[in-house]
Amino acid sequence: MAEPEKKAKSGTATSGKPTARFRKIPGETIYGALDLGTNNCRLLLARPADSGFEVVDAFSRIVRLGEGVSQSGEISQDAIDRTIKALRVCSNKLKWWDVRRFRLIATEACRMAGNGERFIEQAQTEIGLDLEVIDRETEASLAAAGASPLICGKAQSVVVFDIGGGSTEILWLNVVDGRYKIDDWTSIPAGVVTVAEKFGGKHVNSESFAAMRAHVAELARPFADRLRNGSGIDPVPDHLLGTSGTVTTVCGIHMNLRRYDRARVDGAWILGDEVSAVTNDLLSMTYEQRASSPCVGPERADLVLAGCAILEEIRNLWPADRIRVADRGLREGILTSLMNEDGNYARPT
Repeated sequence: MAEPEKKAKSGTATSGKPTARFRKIPGETIYGALDLGTNNCRLLLARPADSGFEVVDAFSRIVRLGEGVSQSGEISQDAIDRTIKALRVCSNKLKWWDVRRFRLIATEACRMAGNGERFIEQAQTEIGLDLEVIDRETEASLAAAGASPLICGKAQSVVVFDIGGGSTEILWLNVVDGRYKIDDWTSIPAGVVTVAEKFGGKHVNSESFAAMRAHVAELARPFADRLRNGSGIDPVPDHLLGTSGTVTTVCGIHMNLRRYDRARVDGAWILGDEVSAVTNDLLSMTYEQRASSPCVGPERADLVLAGCAILEEIRNLWPADRIRVADRGLREGILTSLMNEDGNYARPT
């Protein structure tokens, strides 16, 4: 599931013009990263800083671009209209900050849809944004790069996962001397939107939830078998690292947050039993009760249990007891890679 929508550090006015907390500095280089997923449209703008980079503006809106694509094979006109509106805000922010170094990516919905290329052309014609439809391998590596600062310093192996709207990326990372290497990875065609559309997301009972889990297990098991390397034993990583909105939502609920708080959630640890407790609580709720939860809300109430089903199967296949929660991912990975290319990462300019 896409990350919970939250206030940008410098405001998210729909005009695209930020509030005055951060000001443009003549001649400075601002970097931009846009992630257009199956569920969310998210933009992050940042300047290099000693700590890596400092976010100067951000935007996040649920657009459900991939709504119905798994069934019809096409992006609907309503979804296109919603997304074009959000992209206009992103375009305005890029122009206001005079961003010259950026990468604008689109993922599973545009990969899957028969009219995905036509939508990309429309975005370029109407707004002037050149969206890049990336492959699953690139998506997985960017997610790992964005979340990697949260790998535990003592870890030797980590499973990173990104539960998206249309797909889920899972990576096995080996860590040596503080540097990670992607040993193997997979992308399965199961995300919160596609799973919810297949099994129903509004009214979920124990039987339909079990069916969700069985579907995810069937898709993910070949990767788990590959990681065995003929040993017959599923390897257990030192910890899991989740970059998706599913884990941030579960963590927020576990913390009993009255409203989502990125500062408390990003980098937090949650135990397996705590994840199961939240999942069981959500299963006991009606759709209306989930919609009223401050960390779920009406826009995610029909998706959250699909995300939990995917998360539970990842935990079942790689039963590390600790999960590190990352409210960061593709956008941060893009910013890091762009700044590294320029020699500006972790260096104020």
